Amino acid sequence: MLYPTIDELTKGQYNRYELALATAKCARLITNEYVRQHEIAEKGGTKEALAAIDRELRDEKAVKVAINRMYRGEYSIAANEAEETAAVVEEPTEASVEEAETDDAEQ
Repeated sequence: MLYPTIDELTKGQYNRYELALATAKCARLITNEYVRQHEIAEKGGTKEALAAIDRELRDEKAVKVAINRMYRGEYSIAANEAEETAAVVEEPTEASVEEAETDDAEQ
């Protein structure tokens, strides 16, 4: 039995395709965050630094973490009417703002 169920995640508003797309995008954000934390920890050079990585990111699969975060409301699905695709909306945090600024600077 899957928990949370698809109906609980979509709340009757979205189809399975939109849910799968949004979950994949969330999982990618989570993987990027894990990679960032892992690189910072490697610079520390000790096992204690690696232990400082967020336990949820370190011990669970990215898709499972994404589903749980969507269920808890940390991520939500926002339909883009112009393109008719699903997108993930994340609550802005200091880390995501800094990451976005870094990405903009690199381009």
